[in-house]
Amino acid sequence: MERSSLRLATVAALKRVPGLVHGFERRPGPGGEGREATRRRVAGALASQGRLLLMKQVHGAGVATAPWAGTPEADAAVADGRGYLLGIETADCLPVLFVDARRGVVAAAHAGWRGTVAGVLSQTLAALRRRGSAPEGLIVAVGPGIGPCCYEVGEDVRKAFGPEGDRLFRSGPRGREHLDLRAANVRQIEAAGVPNGQIHHVSDCTACTAERYYSYRRDGRGVGRMISFIGWALTD
Repeated sequence: MERSSLRLATVAALKRVPGLVHGFERRPGPGGEGREATRRRVAGALASQGRLLLMKQVHGAGVATAPWAGTPEADAAVADGRGYLLGIETADCLPVLFVDARRGVVAAAHAGWRGTVAGVLSQTLAALRRRGSAPEGLIVAVGPGIGPCCYEVGEDVRKAFGPEGDRLFRSGPRGREHLDLRAANVRQIEAAGVPNGQIHHVSDCTACTAERYYSYRRDGRGVGRMISFIGWALTD
């Protein structure tokens, strides 16, 4: 199986980086697929370009460093060697990919509302800075996730963002507030010093587009996951 067999959304700015492999996976077809089956399928499709590294995502702000064995508890990771493909599993949360082409460093993060409140992207960017990456030299890609059109939330989520989160919420058709998760994470990226022009998007709403994406909010417990990834290929 080859990478070309995966259904992927990509970002032009990342495709232009020599030796870089990335993609935001779309669901493989109209049916469901178990998470272990997805992991095996995607890892097999990418095997010629590197080893897919996955984490036990816990909706926090921990950042792992590649390579590792097993599945460390973390929601973000950094890597600077060839053949390490950082994977993020999502079904409404945002997958966010980072690259510093000059220093040869990549990062990937999983951002749901809890991780966003915990500052997962701020922590990812701090980890990149510790490796010498300047924010103004990064290219960031924010992948598909649930949009404010569909992301109805409760008062607990509204309170978690505090007064500074006012602009991230709007009233929905049922009288409850809707969260703009993408805007919340772009705010963190920009606050760290990444220019807005270097932040790119695959802006699809996962809950709106059942033919392309799994969605926990739409389909409930047991829904599959998409795997997004980034890394330096073993060979150009």
